[in-house]
Amino acid sequence: MDLVLRAGVVFFIIFLITRVVGRRELSTLEPFDLILLVVTGDLVQQGITQADTSVTGAATVIATIAALTVAVSFVSWRFPKLRGVLEGEPVVLVQDGSPVEGNLRRERLTAAELEAEARAAQLPSLDRVEWAILETDGRISIIPKAEPD
Repeated sequence: MDLVLRAGVVFFIIFLITRVVGRRELSTLEPFDLILLVVTGDLVQQGITQADTSVTGAATVIATIAALTVAVSFVSWRFPKLRGVLEGEPVVLVQDGSPVEGNLRRERLTAAELEAEARAAQLPSLDRVEWAILETDGRISIIPKAEPD
């Protein structure tokens, strides 16, 4: 039972940390971030299992984390009002060619990063962007302005 409680506590700590870190950072892993992720995984494992190296203990922890992941997904699906808290909401970064500075600051994004995303969408500048939206999975969706006839 101790393993289940520790796994549950660590699951919610990781859940909160990923919400605080931000979507964009989690969607673009640099080599250092990947190493940090592996080290974090090892530290989490040590914190959860402590001295228990049994297969039963590992299976218990994996099952607990899987069950909590499914539970969070179910709650998000079943209760739409909680979806914003659990998954986040899309954030408008560019509206009618103009960056939304407050949202950029809150998401810790620069204009240069937005311009790079626009170029990746085959748009030479933000002036050609109708909407740029940071999706809940960390991707930036670019909607170009309509071409004049």
